Amino acid sequence: MKPLFTRGPSPESRILVLGLVAAALIVIGIYTDWLQPLRERVTGLVAPFYWITDTPERVGDWAGEQLRTREELLEENGRLKRQVLLLEQRSQLLAALKAENTQLKELMNSADAVDERVLVAQIIGVSPDPLEHVLVIDKGRDDGVGLGTPIMDASGLLGQVIEAGDSASRVLLITDASHAIPVQVLRNSVRAVAEGTGDLYRLKLRHLANTSDIREGDLLLSSGLGGRFPDGYPVGEVISVQRDPGRAFVEAEVQPRGRMNRSRFVLAVIEERDSENGAADSIERERDRGSE
Repeated sequence: MKPLFTRGPSPESRILVLGLVAAALIVIGIYTDWLQPLRERVTGLVAPFYWITDTPERVGDWAGEQLRTREELLEENGRLKRQVLLLEQRSQLLAALKAENTQLKELMNSADAVDERVLVAQIIGVSPDPLEHVLVIDKGRDDGVGLGTPIMDASGLLGQVIEAGDSASRVLLITDASHAIPVQVLRNSVRAVAEGTGDLYRLKLRHLANTSDIREGDLLLSSGLGGRFPDGYPVGEVISVQRDPGRAFVEAEVQPRGRMNRSRFVLAVIEERDSENGAADSIERERDRGSE
């Protein structure tokens, strides 16, 4: 007689076999692509289960949106309108600044065509020495810039060229401690000498008689004396005057009109003698090349 029930493998054997099968599948999945089609099919099959399990959260979000009060909706709507208005205002401001920048560049680029004595230059370098107020511009002898060429911006005089190369020049600012410029008061033509102090925001007047008619707020212009700077260009504004009866001279401080550390484009005042010197230098260089 055969028994009615046959005894199968033990639970320990089944666990061992399943473990070996699982380990084999893991190894195959890591080192081969054999199971990739099966994995893609399984992903497609389990997608509905993920959607079903996410249903309560989506229902809760929908119910929350439907149950929001009218005041909350109005408040959010107003906030969004303010944000849109702010973004539109910023966009218009950026567009206006861009248009203004383009106009200024066009104006400066056309300055040499309108007035032959003015050349637009760009500042390409600044001296790293804090005790030396020197700029480097992208114009040199090839452009008509020579030694002593005055440099200014839209507000006033900045300095003069102390070294002129073929395509670049070094400019000494009027605020440098070694610089001095003859000036005169616009109000009454009193003459003085404005000296640099090493401070980008301050000049000083020395050896000005104690009886000189000078006061705070006076505008100083270049006097043209010495032949270095043309006359009539703004230099600075008197910000303080100290008078001491026991001293023979007045101590006055001047704030420069030029934007010493904020200008990007400057104007080189090309005088006739500078043009002649530049032409002479060009002829001399051509002669040197010919002799070589």
